[in-house]
Amino acid sequence: MENVLYVLLRRLRTPLIVLIVTYAISILGFVLIPGQDDQGQPWHMNFFHAFYFVSFMGSTIGFGEIPYPFTDTQRMWTIVSIYATVITWLYGIGTTLSIVQDPAFRTLLTATGFRRAVRGITEPFYLVCGYGDTGSFLVKALANAGIRSVVVDTDENRINSLELEDFGVNIPGLCADAADPEALTMAGLTSPHCAGVAALTDKDQVNLTVAIACTLLGKDLRTITRAQTQEGGENIASLGDVHVINAFETFAGRLALALHSPGMYVLYDWLTGVPHERVREPLFPPRGTWILCGYGRFGKAVYQRLTMEGVTVQVIEADPQETNPPEDTVVGTGTDANSLMKAGIKDAVGIVAGTDNDSNNLSIIITAQALNPKLFTVARQVQRTNTRLFQAAKLDLVMQRGSVIAHKVFALITTPLLSEFLAHAEKQSNEWANLLVSRISGIIEEEAPQTWTLTITPQSTPAVYARIDSGETVRLIDLTRNPRNRDQHLPCVPLLLERRNKDNLVPDTKTPIATGDRILFCGRNLAAREMQWTIGNLDVLSYVCTGEEHPSSMLGRLLQNRVEAKS
Repeated sequence: MENVLYVLLRRLRTPLIVLIVTYAISILGFVLIPGQDDQGQPWHMNFFHAFYFVSFMGSTIGFGEIPYPFTDTQRMWTIVSIYATVITWLYGIGTTLSIVQDPAFRTLLTATGFRRAVRGITEPFYLVCGYGDTGSFLVKALANAGIRSVVVDTDENRINSLELEDFGVNIPGLCADAADPEALTMAGLTSPHCAGVAALTDKDQVNLTVAIACTLLGKDLRTITRAQTQEGGENIASLGDVHVINAFETFAGRLALALHSPGMYVLYDWLTGVPHERVREPLFPPRGTWILCGYGRFGKAVYQRLTMEGVTVQVIEADPQETNPPEDTVVGTGTDANSLMKAGIKDAVGIVAGTDNDSNNLSIIITAQALNPKLFTVARQVQRTNTRLFQAAKLDLVMQRGSVIAHKVFALITTPLLSEFLAHAEKQSNEWANLLVSRISGIIEEEAPQTWTLTITPQSTPAVYARIDSGETVRLIDLTRNPRNRDQHLPCVPLLLERRNKDNLVPDTKTPIATGDRILFCGRNLAAREMQWTIGNLDVLSYVCTGEEHPSSMLGRLLQNRVEAKS
């Protein structure tokens, strides 16, 4: 704010000097020019009366000639002063308007407001670099979960759209290059309330620079970056404690997972959902020959994962010299029936439209379905604005890069322990996943389950820690009891118990809890809220553990003692 005021006063220096000089000369004239009082005697204004008259005269209010009617000489000086002060005011106002409209000054004003907004955040927030499809999806999901964020993007239109969004909380946005360390610092990288950084721009070099800045400036910050290419991802990952996400590799892995373990795919899909997202039906991709249209970065990732699953993949590529596809590749776009027939569309069980053009991908799917209506259809969506078209196409699976990355980043931010659980879950059988999915489906409704982590510490779970520290036993099942009626259980499932770097997958609910444990739960939002009551109130925890009620207030204990005495 000080910089804004200094710049404003510096640029208004000349108009202010002109205004002060004009007022001074006008006042001096009224003091020196003689007038007449009501007795016809000579009379001179003092400086106070002169200043008072010039003040309302210069603003064109006009209260009249005071305290006595003016002489002709005074009236002539009044005319001169009116024109002088009005012209001076117009000059000053015009200069002020030109300053306010000056792009440099507006940039300074915006930056000052942004700094003030960031400093005003007194709760944990995440710095999101890049507000494209991925960043906007993530910021909205975080806001719905009650998590603050700060946005940096080079596109002014995106920052303007951020300001127009109604997130329920203020999300500060800065139009700047995320690769600039000064911009990152201004956005709160070194703030004690910054909980982590998500570098989601579409340039690997920028994301690498952000990751380096986090490593050097933001000590112990959780850093998640997006990678466009495998080489860029490996470069960023070499920094150390940075989580790198490649949307193409992630989606291809999920598609392969759905082929060999549909139950595990459903588990992944549900647990990485965002708030208020509807539960999707399970997918059962068929085994057989698949046709892959497009062999770019996305196509190569899908081809590699499907062939690793033992699936036969026939590639259609328009520019084989550029992409180096397999030898038996059919040259074409896939949008015409001829190239699809050459690829064996009649005998195929699935098709992946993976070009970098939404219109071509939709055309491929429509043409393929006309030739083989039983195909399992997968398409890549490049532009989020085409969502309605892809929904109308009724595809079995859509790859929208922003959504894939945002879902994974959201899961890593909200429940870091979830990634450990999913890593263990990948090693389990499809039957194990089906049983867990069945168990979770019994406690949720239409929305995807929420995940949350409890850490048994005096700060996070004071009641649980105090009871264990006093020698009492608290079991997992006690945390899942309804604090209003212990005979009922909350709609939640414990997924993982981490104790001294040892993980217990889907632990038995009779397992005793120890201090320092980290427990991952999934379930309905209601269960997470009710559980907060149990872990934070010693009397409530005592009730769910023993069934005995212990009033915490003096009046409650007095009434309980009287009831016990009568009985």
